[in-house]
Amino acid sequence: MPAFSGWSLDDQQVKIGDLLGPRLVLFFFNPEVNEANPAADAIVAIAKLRREHNFEILGIAIGSNRNTAKDFVAAHRIPFTVLDDSNAAITRRLNLRSPVAVIGVDREGYMTFGTAGFGSADASSIQTRLRQYLRLPSLEEKLDKHPKAPRFTASILDSDEGFDMADQLGRPMVLIFFLHTCSHCHSALEFFKTSLAVLPEDKRPQLFGLEISGRTHAVRQQLIESELDFFPVLFDDDGGVQDAYRVFAGVPDIFLIDAEGRIQARTQGWTGQRDESLLRMQLSRLVGVPIPMLLARTGYSGNEICGVCHEAEFETWQFTTHAGAFNTLVKHGADTDPECVSCHVVGFGETGGFVDSATTANLEDVGCETCHGRGGPHQSPDWVQNRDYAPVCATCHDDKHSLGFDYATFRPRISHAENMSLLSLPEHEKARILAERGRPGGSLLPTSADYVGSEACQSCHAAEFETWAASPHAHAIESLEAKSRVNDAECLACHTTAFGKPGGFPTGGSAESHADLARVGCESCHGPGGNHVAQDATHIGTIVSLADKCDSCVILQICGACHDDANDPGFRFKVEERIEAQRHGTLEPGTGKPKQTSAQWNGHPSDVERLAAAFRILDGEG
Repeated sequence: MPAFSGWSLDDQQVKIGDLLGPRLVLFFFNPEVNEANPAADAIVAIAKLRREHNFEILGIAIGSNRNTAKDFVAAHRIPFTVLDDSNAAITRRLNLRSPVAVIGVDREGYMTFGTAGFGSADASSIQTRLRQYLRLPSLEEKLDKHPKAPRFTASILDSDEGFDMADQLGRPMVLIFFLHTCSHCHSALEFFKTSLAVLPEDKRPQLFGLEISGRTHAVRQQLIESELDFFPVLFDDDGGVQDAYRVFAGVPDIFLIDAEGRIQARTQGWTGQRDESLLRMQLSRLVGVPIPMLLARTGYSGNEICGVCHEAEFETWQFTTHAGAFNTLVKHGADTDPECVSCHVVGFGETGGFVDSATTANLEDVGCETCHGRGGPHQSPDWVQNRDYAPVCATCHDDKHSLGFDYATFRPRISHAENMSLLSLPEHEKARILAERGRPGGSLLPTSADYVGSEACQSCHAAEFETWAASPHAHAIESLEAKSRVNDAECLACHTTAFGKPGGFPTGGSAESHADLARVGCESCHGPGGNHVAQDATHIGTIVSLADKCDSCVILQICGACHDDANDPGFRFKVEERIEAQRHGTLEPGTGKPKQTSAQWNGHPSDVERLAAAFRILDGEG
C-alpha cells in the first residue's frame, strides 16, 4: 500500500503508517453515489467487530465536497475516522477509479484484498462478502449443511424459451457463474466438458452457465472460438441471481445441485489439478456412482478431499477449534510467522504442504492430515500406532506453546465420535460451546504448593525483583484504593497475589497487614513458590519459567485470566508489547544459569556480531 496522509473531516491529520499494527480496512466512497449507501451500512455493521477481531477502519470520502461527506457520515452514523479526499490526492496516488471500494491491508502495510463496484448488492450481501475477506463469523446460521438452491428464472442465449430453475427438479445439475473472457473459467468449462461426458448418461447432470457480463454477441463468439459452446448460457439481467447465490468474490463460482434442488458442494475460483480432483469426486457422489479416491500423489490433499467420503467426520472437524486455527493467526497478525504457521496449517515446510494462503488455502488450519498423516491411513498406514494420537498432538502441544495441555482431557474436544451428537444443535449453540472450548480449562499454573509471597523470591532473583517492583503490577492495589474498591472480592482476585488460596492474600485481609501479597506478585504469573523455596528443593521444575514460552500461546493465557475483554479490551493483541515493557528474565530456562550476553563472550563474538561483521564486509567497510 503506497504511503499517504490526509485530513479528517474533524480536522485531524492522519498518516496511514500510524494506523498499521492491527489489520486495516480502507473504505472509499463517493457520498453522492447511491451505491455508497448499502456499502456504508455494511461497513458500519462490521465496525462493531473491529476490537474483538483486531482490525481498524479508515473511511475516505471522494468525488464530492466536505459538507456532503459530513452529512453522509452523520446519516449513516459512521463510527470511525473519515478523511476528506475531495481534491483526489489519495485516489490519484492509488490509481483508484471506482466511486465505492474496500481495500484490506495487513499489519505490515501489504494489501490483502480489494473489491470495487457493488452493483445492486444490498447491505447484507456486501457485509457477507466483507466477512469472508476479513475472516469474521458468518452472518447467517448454517442450520442446513445442504441448503436449498435459490429458485430463479433467466434468459437463455440463442433461445426464445426462458430458463426456470423449478423445471430442473428431479435431475442433478451443475450451475457455474462465469465470465466469457476469464481464462480460469475456460479451464473449469473444459474440465466439465470432459468429465460430464464420462458419467452414465441416465445420471449425468445438466450443466448451466450463467455469464455475468451479459454481452450476448461477445459471449457467443468467444465460446465458439474456444470450442466451449456445449451448454446453455444464462444471463442475469438485474444481478438478482448473483445476489441470491452470494456470488461476489470472483469467478468461476460453481454449484453442484442434487435432484431435490439442494446445494451439495460449492467451488469458488479455480486452482487446476486440486479442483479437478475434488470436483470429480463430488460429481461422482452427486450422481451416485462409485467415488474415485483422488488423493495427491506426493503432497497433501486437504480437508475437502477427505470430506467427500468422510462427510460426518469432516462436519465434526468443522466444529472444533482446529478448524479455525489459521484464522487465529490472521487475527493476531502472526500468519506470516513460520514458527506460528507451522502448527496452524497442514504440512508446512514439507513437499506439497502449506505455502501461503494465496496458493494453498486448502491446507489452512489443523486439518485431517495433521492428525491422520498425509492422505490418512490410505497413504500413511503407520502414522498412528494403536490409535494413540498423543505423540502426534505433542508435536505442537508442547510446553512452549501449550502449557497445561493434557491429552486425555483435550482429546474429547476434537474427537469425531464425541462431537457427533452435537451436530444437530443450532448454530448459535455450537458457537457457544466452541467458544467455551477455546478457553483454557482451569488454571495453567501449578496448584499443589502454597504461596509464599514475592519477598521470598528477591534473594535469588534480585534483578527480576527490581524490574517487577517498578512495574504497575507491584502497585496494583493502589488503583483499587483510588476507586474505593479495596474490599471488593471480585477486584481483589486480580489485584492481589493468590486471593483466597493457601498462603495467598486472605479473604477479608487488609493491604496493611498483608502488604507483600497486596499486589500482583511474582507467583501470580509463575505459580506458587512453596515447593520452589523449600529447603533442599529441586528448583528447576518447581516453578513455571516463562522466558522460554510463546508469548501468544502460553503467556497470553496466563495474563488473560485478568486482562480479559471486560477489564482490558484489546490486551490480547498487544500482549507482546506489554511483555517487552517488563521482561525481566536473567536465567536460561531449565538451567538455573545466567543468560549470556555479547559482553560476556570475552573476545568470542556472538552469531549476531559475526553476521554484522559479514554485512560490513559486503558493504566494503572492512
